[in-house]
Amino acid sequence: MDIASLKAFIAVSERGSFSRAAEALFITQPAVSKRIASLEAQLGVSLFDRIGKQVQLTEAGRVLIPGSHRILAELAESQRILGNLRDSTHGMLSMATSHHIGLHRLPAVLRKYSRHYPEVELDIQFMDSEQAFPRILHGEIELAIVTLPNTAQPQLKHIPVWSDPMHCVVARQHPLAKPARVSRQQLLQHAAILQTPGTHTRNLVDAALADARPEKILLETHYLETIKAMVQTGLGWSMLPDSMIDKSLRVVKISKLQIARHLGVVLHEKRTLSNAASSMLDLLQGKEA
Repeated sequence: MDIASLKAFIAVSERGSFSRAAEALFITQPAVSKRIASLEAQLGVSLFDRIGKQVQLTEAGRVLIPGSHRILAELAESQRILGNLRDSTHGMLSMATSHHIGLHRLPAVLRKYSRHYPEVELDIQFMDSEQAFPRILHGEIELAIVTLPNTAQPQLKHIPVWSDPMHCVVARQHPLAKPARVSRQQLLQHAAILQTPGTHTRNLVDAALADARPEKILLETHYLETIKAMVQTGLGWSMLPDSMIDKSLRVVKISKLQIARHLGVVLHEKRTLSNAASSMLDLLQGKEA
């Protein structure tokens, strides 16, 4: 049972597709199929049912999932511990971040990190903040630089890095752009363009609005850049971080409405960080490299 085959098995099980697993592993689809076939031959069982274009785990496949995660996590931990025996900072740093943070917060940090640690190979995966947590728990990535939830997560450590206040915004031609101040009732009468329900950011917005629902929600999406583009057309209002507000948008002042989210690092509280990850954490916290 080789590690490459286990990684292919986990990738297919999580994505439900050989082609999407191949994209995630940066190999060809035939290579993924070959690794799965090799693993099935070694174990003497079928791990997936292939029905048309659908790929589903068999009972044997479902049984193999927890053990595969443990094997890969233990291997990664062994590699990190051995790597830490050496003084130099090199190797691969696997980390996750959201598209918003990757666009607006990380570029300057990554430029400085690459200058100081040129021997580190960065493996940066873009995903929603909520999707990063199970990957940290399973040992698939070392760090996640994401929107922090309001409540602590079991086995995870949250380290705030940036405060990210949010404001209600509309296009300059929107009716809500004219009054000096509006009430929540007035706001809720207009169409909204909001984050997907269940995300940390949407939870903050709902709480700030006292869970009152706008009369019409035109769009709900994870991508803040998409929300901004839709708001710029004048179709509705939204809540966006301060870092995204420019001259194309007008901030709507609403009495007693304040939203502040925090961006930062999430890591496993029991995981030994590699030198590469520790150096990245120091840089994010403002410690000189």
